[in-house]
Amino acid sequence: MTAAAQPPAATPGQPPATPDLLYTQDEEDLRSAVRALLTDRADAPTVIAATESDTPYDPRLWEALATGIGAAGLLVPEKLGGQGASHREAAVVLEELGRSVAPAPYLTSSVVATETLLALGGADGPAAALLRELTSGARTAVLAVPLGTSPAGPDTVLGSLRGAVRGVAEAAVADVLLVPTAEGLYAVEAAAPGVTVEPLVPLDLTRPLAAVALTGATGTLLADAEAGATAVRRGLLAGAGLLASEQLGIAEWCLTETVRYTRERHQFNRPVGSFQALKHRMAQLWLETVSARAAARNAADALAAGSPDAPLAVAVAQAYCSGVAVHAAEECVQLHGGIGMTWEHPAHLYLKRAKADSIAYGSVGSHRAAVAELVELPAP
Repeated sequence: MTAAAQPPAATPGQPPATPDLLYTQDEEDLRSAVRALLTDRADAPTVIAATESDTPYDPRLWEALATGIGAAGLLVPEKLGGQGASHREAAVVLEELGRSVAPAPYLTSSVVATETLLALGGADGPAAALLRELTSGARTAVLAVPLGTSPAGPDTVLGSLRGAVRGVAEAAVADVLLVPTAEGLYAVEAAAPGVTVEPLVPLDLTRPLAAVALTGATGTLLADAEAGATAVRRGLLAGAGLLASEQLGIAEWCLTETVRYTRERHQFNRPVGSFQALKHRMAQLWLETVSARAAARNAADALAAGSPDAPLAVAVAQAYCSGVAVHAAEECVQLHGGIGMTWEHPAHLYLKRAKADSIAYGSVGSHRAAVAELVELPAP
């Protein structure tokens, strides 16, 4: 089942399908290709240098990822020019992007914006045309809502194409803004008259934020208010679910690098990793990371299968993976000792990304509340 399909209705009396948490050979091959690309073009010194420049994005890296590997079209059916893959494959890409914290608009454009457009359906029309452009990697788009918006949708929307939205992730590098309003969902050219995108100073410099101001801007109406709101919620659900895979990648890198460093760093003629107190801390991190992998994979599989339990799987994954990524990054900084506190070491990039991700697409508290609401507790 492709990502463009709607979640199937549950068959009465039919037991739910068992989630497949394992990686297929195709997914492992995709991982190898993405990791090789990021190792070559987004290693730690390159990412640190990018965050200190005025242009954090490398157009050649994005072109290679989006077009060369075809990652931009993983969620898009083949009839629209995509790869016809699923959220499982997109999750693998995000795991690797999390491992490298590479500045790339994959989550916002190739997942959230793309999934929003897919929810509108149809092989013709302005939404399909824009979707083809995103799939080719020639253009990028972002959903013009604050990064902290949960899958339930934004609390308020603009009445029309006038007003301001703050905290829009990667709006400064997007070509198109998908703007939900009370009138419907619009596609607005970021460079059009009446559109101002003002960069903000974010905690995570690898995923910049901006304030979007619309003053008499014009756009293309993609859907009416009801259909647009449904599409926005679907895009945010996919974003929250696959963000867990990015958080998994962050945790895995932090654990791997911390174990490696504590093996090499000696104190009192012994590797510091041999001290039992540190062994316990890293063992705890390993347990948390393994559990995060299960939660993230379950969310990706549920989204890919169009499971009716996808909202619950996403809420569980976000409620758990956010804390694991932050804990792993904090331990990475601390167990690297003095070098972990410096700007030259990349540990601070992972801590900032983990902290920023922990409030992206809904806070931990909002996801826990969603779990409580979605789980049917037995009567006492």
